[in-house]
Amino acid sequence: MAEPDQSVLAIEKLSKSFQNTAVLTNIDLAIAEGSFLVLVGPSGCGKSTLLNCIAGLEEPSSGRILIGGRDMTGVPPKDRDIAMVFQSYALYPRMSVAKNITFGMQVRGATRAEQKSALERVSGMLKIDHLLERRPAQLSGGQRQRVAMGRALVREPRLFLFDEPLSNLDAKLRVEMRAEIKRLHQRLGASIVYVTHDQTEAMSLATEVAVMEGGIIVQRGPPQEVYDYPVNTFVAGFIGSPAMNFIEGHIRKDGGAVRIEIPFDGKTMAVPAEHYPFVGSTEDGTKVILGIRPEYVTGRDRASGDEEVSLELVPTLVETNGFDQHVNLAFGPAEISGRFSPREQIEIGTPLPTRIDLSQMSVFDRKTGMRL
Repeated sequence: MAEPDQSVLAIEKLSKSFQNTAVLTNIDLAIAEGSFLVLVGPSGCGKSTLLNCIAGLEEPSSGRILIGGRDMTGVPPKDRDIAMVFQSYALYPRMSVAKNITFGMQVRGATRAEQKSALERVSGMLKIDHLLERRPAQLSGGQRQRVAMGRALVREPRLFLFDEPLSNLDAKLRVEMRAEIKRLHQRLGASIVYVTHDQTEAMSLATEVAVMEGGIIVQRGPPQEVYDYPVNTFVAGFIGSPAMNFIEGHIRKDGGAVRIEIPFDGKTMAVPAEHYPFVGSTEDGTKVILGIRPEYVTGRDRASGDEEVSLELVPTLVETNGFDQHVNLAFGPAEISGRFSPREQIEIGTPLPTRIDLSQMSVFDRKTGMRL
């Protein structure tokens, strides 16, 4: 972990329990100035509790939180040099947009000139300068969220905290606001910790993703690294839409050759694995799970390669979004999903030529779920 003075945020051995229930366990985390860290995971994994501990809204059971090198454990939220944007907007209904944005500055004793300058800067940046005299009830959801962001931005804190800020917006607005938050980060170089359960949001916004499960951080890294090299089956299944395909098999070693043998249609299909970068040694006969992303299960219009297998699989479900078709395919007693060109003519029940690209496969130990 980075030294506290090198990090805008450093968390050391943090745990949190509610009565006898452990919610966070021994969290170590540090982020550098200008980072955009997204905490992502399913409901109940502890991500919002961790954010609340950083904000000072929850007291850790043990461990330390340092912001800008200063120990903030036990320090009230108002003295932590942070700004927080909530899912619920939390705007004052009787105040104008301008007053909502500058009220915190007024409370902290900022002059009228300082308030006016900050309001002009932030409202122009967020394109809400024409809304300053309105009240929250007169705004759309996206406009309200911009006002909530403006209230945070006028503070110019060391650290911004976002708690699922886009959850209440419709799909189109979520995409627009996601882009706006990305642009703000690029423009300001702000340090951000952002909580979401939406893995697409996490992948598109973050400079680093921290995937949480059961109160611990199970993997942290750049979004593409987490996507391509998940450390276990939980991360592999959670990150990605549609989810990664899991196929059971076992390792077979024969001289220098390594393959994964998979039962298929009453026979054994051998998947070559010499190219795969195994982590450590594996024994002959090890029971494994082969992981393949749906985008590597494709159709005839893709060029073939050395690390591919070609099969005829029967489609059981087809969904289209215009630019590709998501197809479920019978694979022995189970199903796998693929992504096919919209030009492919696909009929339920009619065998479909299918190519499986193995160049980006993952292999997991079936017993532990860990990457091999």
